[in-house]
Formats: sequence, structure tokens, C-alpha cells
Amino acid sequence: MVRRGCKRLMSGFAALAAAGLLAVSSPPPAAAEPDTGGAHDSTRAAMDAAVRRGVPGVLAGAFEDGRRWTGSAGIADDGTKRAPRPEDRFRAGSITKTFLATVVLQLEAEGRLRIGDTVEKWLPGVVRGNGNDGSKITVRQLLNHTSGLYEYLKDPAPHYGGKEWLAHRYDTWKPEQLAAVAMSHRPDFAPGTKHVYTNTNYLLTALIVERASGHSYESEVRRRIIEPLGLRGTTLPGTSSRLPQPSGRAYKLFPDDLNTVYDVTEYNPSLIRGASDLITTTGDLDRFCTALLRGTLLPPAQLKEMTTTDPVTDGYGLGLFTLTTSCGVKLWGHNGSFAGTETWALSTRDTRHRLALYLNTDAFLGAGPASAVIDAEFCPSSTR
Repeated sequence: MVRRGCKRLMSGFAALAAAGLLAVSSPPPAAAEPDTGGAHDSTRAAMDAAVRRGVPGVLAGAFEDGRRWTGSAGIADDGTKRAPRPEDRFRAGSITKTFLATVVLQLEAEGRLRIGDTVEKWLPGVVRGNGNDGSKITVRQLLNHTSGLYEYLKDPAPHYGGKEWLAHRYDTWKPEQLAAVAMSHRPDFAPGTKHVYTNTNYLLTALIVERASGHSYESEVRRRIIEPLGLRGTTLPGTSSRLPQPSGRAYKLFPDDLNTVYDVTEYNPSLIRGASDLITTTGDLDRFCTALLRGTLLPPAQLKEMTTTDPVTDGYGLGLFTLTTSCGVKLWGHNGSFAGTETWALSTRDTRHRLALYLNTDAFLGAGPASAVIDAEFCPSSTR
């Protein structure tokens, strides 16, 4: 999840939409279960408003009072002009971190590691140099983003952030290479003193899972979460650049070229391994979030650890965070973004009301469309 130039990108996307350079008219919505009693009218209206602002397509799946609802607005593909569909697969971005944190806590419950262990114990010599010291950073601090480690995506080497990334998006990166990029910089702060969201933390966490389990991070997520929950639309792609079908397209503006909308659907996700590489569906996200918060995936002690926050972490637990809506509803979950994608998986703590949301652009991060849909779903009376 990387947030850069949100407002400039938003205005550029909206201007292109207004000029007709990107089609954003709403086709008929995808097939969905009946919206009984108009319970999701506000959500649908907020999704339509997002499209009018320039978001190409929006897909949502909600569960409330025993009823499931899906809805869409805009287009999944500017070529075919088809609407987003509930079965569409997309890149989940940083919701990957919630899956990975769950595996770490499962390993702790099995006695394979402790979240109080140092990074040095599991990755000797990896976090060293330029003031970095893995013996002073714990696995917990990786999971709650209080390690102080530098964000490797900010370094020029990965080429992420500007249009030059397009020429490098099929490059293959090894996690050790990316860790070395991060270690070439001094840490941002002393471990445990601040909370700064950093993909470096989960890049290293994936390596720790491999050392503790003896298997690849991908195989552990499949064996422990994807297969037991029957998440048939969820995969970890390794170095494959393609999205499984069915899927739409993903669109991006770059800060150094606000006059062109780029299709960035395909790229090698090794750059974000462990941090943002999961592919999934809205239905699978909802099933995972429900199982996690109901204690299906973790024993009580580990689930308590995951949902424990403190003033330093500002509402972030271990791969989960809290969000409070405009009407005071407290939600648990995670969001994600990378090239051309913004995703959300949110639930009340009792799981009685849940939302999985996907936008096929990352141009509006922090600029309102997704937040408006979330508020509309959980605070419908205040958004009418």
C-alpha cells in the first residue's frame, strides 16, 4: 500500500473522464442477490458517485442481518465496457498482510516461533548495516509496523512511483535483493517508538515464515488458509504477471504523466512478495475476514494478540487495523493498494455486518470514493 500524489492523480483521472478519454458510464449492474427493502441503496448511490468522479469501476460485496448483497458500478474493462462481476479476480494489495500475519500467529500457536523473537534469530545477518540491527527488532514489530525499517519501494532501484516503472514491471526480484535495498538506508526511527506503515516489514515476515516452517510462504498460506476455507478465487502468483480469469483490468495515472491512463493489469508481483501479492475475489475476502474474526483460524490467545492495539500503533494490531465510520461504527479489517488497485475488507467485530470493496484504480487513495462507499454501507441513514 503506497500513497503518493493522491489529490493530483484524482484530479487528473477526473479530468480525463470528463474529456471522454476514459469511459466511465455505468452499464447495468452485475447480477446480484435482491437488495431487500433497499438496504443497500446508499451504498449503490455512493458507488455510482465514485464512477462519476472518475473511478473506472467499483465492485462490492456486503453481508448484513443474514443477507448477502453484491453490487457494481462503472466498467471492469475499458475495452469491452462490461460491468464488474462478483466472480472477478483482482489483486488484493496489502490485505495480503492479514493473511501472512495469520500464518505467523498460527506458527506461534504451534510453538514454531514467538512474536517476541528477534528478527536476527530467524534472519541472521539480513537486517544489518547503516544503523539497522535485527537483534533489536521483534517479529511483533514487523507485524505492527513499529520496526523503523526503511520502505524499500521509496528507493529508486525498484522504479516504483513514476512512469519509468512501466519499463521494469516484468522484472523479477528476489526478497533478499529487496531487503538489501532497504538496508542500504538508515532506519527511520528506533524500533517500537513510532508506527510507520512499511512493506519492508512483511517482506521480511514472509522470509521468517519460510525459516520457521521449512516451506515457502506461498505454500503455507495455501495450506493453512486458502484450502481449508475453500477460497477458490484466491491465489499467490509467484512471478506470474497475469491475472486468472475471470478478471477485469486495472488502471493507473502516474504523477509524471497525468494526461494518460495506463492499463497496469499485468506485472511481476515479486516486487511486493509477502506484502501485496495476493489475488482474490470479494466473496473470498469476506469468507476469510469472517473466519478470522470468529476464531476459526486462530486460537483465542493469538486472535487477542492480533486485535490488540496501543497508542503507538494508532489502531493497528498485527496485520489488522480498526476504522471508525462517520456514525461511530468501529470496524476491523485491512485495505490494500498497488498499481491500479484499491481494496478493502471490513467487518464489525461480531461479523454481523461486513463489506469487501474493490476499485480498479489506485488514483483516489485518501481522496474519498472508497471512504464514501464504506460510510454509505455502515451508516446508510447519515448518507441519504
